[in-house]
Amino acid sequence: MKRLLSLILLLCWAVGASAAPLTIEITEGAEGALPIAVVPFGWVGPGADDVGERIAAIVRSDLQRSGRFSALPVKDMLARPQSDADVEFRDWKVLGMDNLVVGQVRPNGQGGYLVRFQLFDVFKGEQLIGYNFPTTSRDLRSTAHKIADIVYEKLTGQPGAFDTRIAYVVSSRKADGSQEVSLKVADADGFDPQTIVTSTEPLMSPAWAPDGRRLAYVSFEQKKASIYIQEVFTGRRQKVASFKGINGAPAWSPDGRKLALTLSRDGNPEIYVLNINTNALTRLTNHYSIDTEPAWSPDGRYIVFTSDRGGKPQVYRVPAFGGKVSRVTFEGSYNARASYAPDGQSLTLVTRVGGDYRVAVLDLTNNALQVLSDGRLDESPSFAPNGSMIIYATKINGKGELAAVSVDGRVRQRLALQEGDVREPVWSPYTKTNRRNP
Repeated sequence: MKRLLSLILLLCWAVGASAAPLTIEITEGAEGALPIAVVPFGWVGPGADDVGERIAAIVRSDLQRSGRFSALPVKDMLARPQSDADVEFRDWKVLGMDNLVVGQVRPNGQGGYLVRFQLFDVFKGEQLIGYNFPTTSRDLRSTAHKIADIVYEKLTGQPGAFDTRIAYVVSSRKADGSQEVSLKVADADGFDPQTIVTSTEPLMSPAWAPDGRRLAYVSFEQKKASIYIQEVFTGRRQKVASFKGINGAPAWSPDGRKLALTLSRDGNPEIYVLNINTNALTRLTNHYSIDTEPAWSPDGRYIVFTSDRGGKPQVYRVPAFGGKVSRVTFEGSYNARASYAPDGQSLTLVTRVGGDYRVAVLDLTNNALQVLSDGRLDESPSFAPNGSMIIYATKINGKGELAAVSVDGRVRQRLALQEGDVREPVWSPYTKTNRRNP
């Protein structure tokens, strides 16, 4: 059963000056969300500092917007313990809390902090987990997301994805009326956006490398479509495909050594694989129809793509090293923009329902198609690296915005970034720094 939360979190504060105002609206959440209290972390040091309160607020927000937890408002807390010695479990039993998170922050060298947190089972009256995190002012948001990831995994058994990022394209109008298009990267909750590249021409199809450090994308600078790979942290980039005709829809292989592309260098849009190190190009499809939007399976064995070879856009599959093409989708007259779940057991895609375009999930074990979104023009779905949520672009009052939905359709949220027309979001993979607990 679904229920309307009608919860709007106006998160206009941030840890760090580079965060942008953001509204996260949780429009629908799951029944049975776990009650949890995240107490403002205490400050142990000279003077007064609210850094602990800000860290706890991020942890609380992460858990709340997952839809799996119901976080107790700070104003309703009967006490504010900072460590196990301060906890009176009866206070939290009275409030109906299943779990409790407390913590402390103390100075740790020049510009550094040591953050400690503990997670408790209220009814058993015992600690479930606790960690110390050395961090810096610049990394406080990431530290808070890591804490939320650990709590989420301990209580749900599934890895969290709060300490990951999203990339997306923003189109806006400058003061002189000209259009500016930017490729941006932000935290998974939309905060701390960083501009990767800006152009007066279209930017399209961002795709994360498996290492989470590079993005491939299509740029129309110099009035011609070309595919670039750019390092997120250094800004260094290289042009990897600029053939005659279409150069589009880059998709990384799981090992990060190849890109699947849509090229029309031989006349018709077909699926190719480019070896990044050798520049060797392998053609996978050969058909008079349009083949586009490739995506790799997590094991690297297959590539799914969109084709109208059957008369209408549908999803097809081809072995990554070439071979027989087989059709994947059969329900409905339009299915496109497919990509695999991290476990390879399902696809997210765009399907047409009446005259509307919706985000759906196709279970590859039984071919069941479940429509998850309810917009009129929903597009560009991308799985979170833990497979629990799907981020996508939608239209709200004519403006492109980002939204997310859980894979079971029970949790929905909207990320209203305070900038221009937003589209083509893609969720980053896990990296070496956020995949495992410390």
